[in-house]
Amino acid sequence: MRSKTWILLLALLLIFCLGLSFFLMMPGDDARYAEIYSQGELLRTVDLLVEQEFSVDTPGGGHNVVTVKDGKIAVTEANCPDHYCMARGYCAGGTQIVCLPNQLVIQFTGEQPIDAIVG
Repeated sequence: MRSKTWILLLALLLIFCLGLSFFLMMPGDDARYAEIYSQGELLRTVDLLVEQEFSVDTPGGGHNVVTVKDGKIAVTEANCPDHYCMARGYCAGGTQIVCLPNQLVIQFTGEQPIDAIVG
């Protein structure tokens, strides 16, 4: 009788974890802004509705070209050895875009930061 109880509890826990994983892995809403960080320091905040292309040079000698187009952002060029950041493609929200060798992080935000409003 006790083993059936444990099996039932483990099955319920497994179902709960699967449901939670599915919920957390769903893509989020499209972001309006992206924040570009290098070594934990905010370099710039980008409006995803304004098409642009710019270079980001990091202190360790990293060089990335970031492109904003059609409300999405991507790393289109990088001098890192693996190019995982470029493989991510254009993103409008969700998880961060990370170039670990060049210490570059692109994080999505929905609201305009207060500093940008004040000027």
